[in-house]
Amino acid sequence: MPTVVSLPKSKRGADKDKLLTADEFLDWLEEDVYADLIDGKIVMHSPVNIRHARLLSFVERLMAFYNDQQKLGGIILVEGWAVRLSPRRVFLPDICFFTKEQTRELRDTFAPFAPTLVVEAISPSSRKRDAVLKFAAYEEHGVREYWLLDPENHQHRFFKREGELLVEFAQNEAVIECQSIAGFHVERAWLDAPQDFSVSECFRQLIGG
Repeated sequence: MPTVVSLPKSKRGADKDKLLTADEFLDWLEEDVYADLIDGKIVMHSPVNIRHARLLSFVERLMAFYNDQQKLGGIILVEGWAVRLSPRRVFLPDICFFTKEQTRELRDTFAPFAPTLVVEAISPSSRKRDAVLKFAAYEEHGVREYWLLDPENHQHRFFKREGELLVEFAQNEAVIECQSIAGFHVERAWLDAPQDFSVSECFRQLIGG
């Protein structure tokens, strides 16, 4: 189960049951501290295993390389970056993509709005949080595309915006065409065994080389 904590006593005074605001959470949040604020409560992230870390590293590097080489002008940010969705919700996504237009509105230490694309790698301790609680919040606040990657069971799921909802797509496809980064795609085999693939070789396949 995820660990739920209250604001440290030095910052919250005597009221241990106080619901935090996004501003209080961002003030509390420090470098190398990984947590979400979900409905006013701090939920700490658990350490990840090597499969989890390899998968996220592969996707982030491939996406960043594509963004740079294709001169899209967007930005890919990883877990240490905070996304403020509402007065009592602040998430630190595993990977998120902001378009060129969105980058102009980013603050120095957090985003005051939802990313275009969010990627979360689920673990036994985060499955409900990522697939239910955070899914609903991302859907509500306008995320265009949400990837739920499963490094343990390879049951990856992909959702795209249709009106007010995030709807699943590419359920049985070997190649997943990104809906929010033009021309970008991943192969399911890459996600199942990222250690077996070179980012540079996958990029060449992406651009048809």
